[in-house]
Amino acid sequence: MSTDAPPPTLDELDALTTEELRERAFHVAREHHDVRFFVQVIRLLPASEDVEDNIDGSLGSIGESITDLVGLWREFTGHGLGSAEPVLRAEFIDYLMKHAPKP
Repeated sequence: MSTDAPPPTLDELDALTTEELRERAFHVAREHHDVRFFVQVIRLLPASEDVEDNIDGSLGSIGESITDLVGLWREFTGHGLGSAEPVLRAEFIDYLMKHAPKP
């Protein structure tokens, strides 16, 4: 992303795939060290609820917890977003509209 380019418009961002939006938003958030953005994204992922519900500290739950964490990671990296995709697209677009480099 060049800082010489004008900020993207809503129509331009909406035309991108969810994966392109995720990559751009993650790039900007990494540059700004914006941990809050990443936490918000994780909270929007359906698998994050499964992980939270299944981690109870017992040895018997470790296998389930690992499976849930793998699912969360897949969603976090843009795979298997399911019903959360529209909400995540909106989050990515909103973030990019607010934080994209200005000319």
